[in-house]
Amino acid sequence: MAAAEVECILDCRNILGEGPIWDSRDNRLYWVDIRGPALLSLDPASGATTRWPMPAPIGCAVPRASGGWVVALQTGIHGFDPATGTLTPLAAPEAAQPEVRLNDGKCDRRGRFWVGSMRDGSPTPEGSLYRLDGDLTCRRVLPEIHVPNSSAWSTDDRTFYFADTRANSIQAFPYDLATGELGAARLFAGPGSAPGFPDGATVDSDGCLWSARWGGSAVARFTPEGKLDRILPLPVSQVPSCAFGGPGLSTLFVTSAAIGLSPAQLEKEPLAGSLFAMDPGVRGLPEPPFAG
Repeated sequence: MAAAEVECILDCRNILGEGPIWDSRDNRLYWVDIRGPALLSLDPASGATTRWPMPAPIGCAVPRASGGWVVALQTGIHGFDPATGTLTPLAAPEAAQPEVRLNDGKCDRRGRFWVGSMRDGSPTPEGSLYRLDGDLTCRRVLPEIHVPNSSAWSTDDRTFYFADTRANSIQAFPYDLATGELGAARLFAGPGSAPGFPDGATVDSDGCLWSARWGGSAVARFTPEGKLDRILPLPVSQVPSCAFGGPGLSTLFVTSAAIGLSPAQLEKEPLAGSLFAMDPGVRGLPEPPFAG
């Protein structure tokens, strides 16, 4: 494909496509349909797809260093063996609030799994940000979150990016990779800095943050200083997340969602819920697996 030319590579009709991640173990893209609920996989070379239904809404999935995957379900964090379909409970950070589900999450370069929680449609911030260490210790790091998204790290591991989507801003925290501790937040990209609201995010090899824009029909690229660098438009309004993958991590994969769209809106957006790809002219960084 030509540079920055958007291509629909899979008309998968996801209700809420989220959390794309490239797995170099099998050179496939994985992502979730939160409301499917399912973990999905695509081999871009052959076009072959696989779908694993889940017993509860699934917020995200990350590779596991010991094999298989870690999935964040409404019922908690589980190990998942795609060969057998077996789920193994690892942690239940929101066991006391069964109506609160897990959402966006990723691992830092020491293999700690960071995942946020939320209650759909709640007018109050009932979610939190958690950190699951390799020894399966789970710690609450940030409280009072509406919609946790945008977890990503700078190329030097000194900055952690995070957004509460409802606040329409991306925060940057000083990050200590050795301890996994956060410093005081600063505003990285505030309301109005790009179309729509910040959703999932990833960092490229230049250190720039790519922000999927919910309601903004686009993915936005911000420099490490928080300056809007460019906007890549998409033919769908609800853009939940993005990730680099493919040969050399040179392809930007973007998920989309059809949830909440009226029949009239769906008629205008026939590709809502599809998976897209583009060549943005830069490369991404490998996503580390969970260490536990």
